[in-house]
Amino acid sequence: MSKFVRQSKVRHLFAQECKPEETYQNFKLSAATGDHNYIKGNGLYFGVAISSGNGALAVVSYTDKGKQGPQPPCLDGHKGPVLDFDFNPFHDAIICTGGDDGKAMIWGIPPGGLKETQADPLVTLGGHQRKINVVRFHPSAEHVVATGSADNFLKIWDAEKGLDKTSVEDHPAMILDVVWSYDGSHVLTSCKDKLVRIVDPRTGATSAHVEAHDGTKTAKLEWLGNSSKFVTVGFNRQSKRQLRIWDSKKLDKELSNQDIDQAAGVIMPFYDEDVNVLYLAGKGDGNIRYYEIVDEEPHQFYISEFKTTTACRGVAMLPKRVVNTHDCEVTRMLKLTTANVEPIRFIIPRKSELFQSDLFPDCRAPKAAIKADDFFGGKNAKPALMSMDPKNRTDAPAQAATTMAKVKSPGEIQRELDAALKKIAELEDLLKKHNISH
Repeated sequence: MSKFVRQSKVRHLFAQECKPEETYQNFKLSAATGDHNYIKGNGLYFGVAISSGNGALAVVSYTDKGKQGPQPPCLDGHKGPVLDFDFNPFHDAIICTGGDDGKAMIWGIPPGGLKETQADPLVTLGGHQRKINVVRFHPSAEHVVATGSADNFLKIWDAEKGLDKTSVEDHPAMILDVVWSYDGSHVLTSCKDKLVRIVDPRTGATSAHVEAHDGTKTAKLEWLGNSSKFVTVGFNRQSKRQLRIWDSKKLDKELSNQDIDQAAGVIMPFYDEDVNVLYLAGKGDGNIRYYEIVDEEPHQFYISEFKTTTACRGVAMLPKRVVNTHDCEVTRMLKLTTANVEPIRFIIPRKSELFQSDLFPDCRAPKAAIKADDFFGGKNAKPALMSMDPKNRTDAPAQAATTMAKVKSPGEIQRELDAALKKIAELEDLLKKHNISH
């Protein structure tokens, strides 16, 4: 047997559970079921879909640890459960929700966080005819967001103006997942017809597609950083969970195919592009597996597994800027259980207390690289980067102000127009009655 040990800086990566006093407790979660995450976070807050009102999302500051109140302040504007949502990556105070009512809504969080329930969004994106399964902000263009729906449409929006810029009609069945490529020049989608498609977000054209897995259950997606590769996690015909790695430029055969286990829950993939680690979190079980992704065969190496007996309803990977570099924490996640949210820290131990530049290269910054008009005009840009070295960081404090003005919905505009036309008609009748020429 060979005694050769492959060199890897992530070999000793391990997960550290938080203490009970660091958890967030007593959430009354939404009763909606499905393959959604139900939890996401940014630099200041995390969001959780809860059962309050018609369809509500609790937005909680990381400082509000412990037991939550029975009726926490929330965003409550949908007429059905919130199924997915996403924080704007460049504005910690802006979030987009997608609901069972077929609407997407853009919300602004006031400075200091939610103190009372809000029912009036900044923008309502109305255009889907059925529930919205997935919401994803563009990785580098400001206020550009994608929504995928059970009406089989993928829509790309200018959220600041409330405009539906692209409507993709190539999906014959329900859209299950959507991810952007590194520079946002392409969108990757999975569909109920088992095909994964590469879509141009400006023209709506599908440039390539592949049947990623044989099984009919949901396939989840993740783009592997600044490369042409992406990951699909799905099921085979025997309902075994599978991990496959693909090259978007050559889809005739997968680069890697790994059977994981036999379980019913969908696996949620998360990629840390700064250390090339792929995390696979099982929905319905308590396990998070992690793999090192490499350029050559076999393209992935299993590292280890974080195991608990507490099943999760969802998992969120937080932006790199929230980790503690002094402790060599490379990734932080939030695990949603039946009522609680538990932070999990992934650490690569080092003896030196100096800043570890190989573990913390420049990461994505909370700053847009281009405007929405530039993107829809045909321009692409890689995400803006920032230093993680405490001596050079420029992201503090994180953006906490709402920078979007409220945009009137088509219904509001129509009501104002109808009122104006009615007033004009009344004035014209008055002129006629008094025989006044105009």
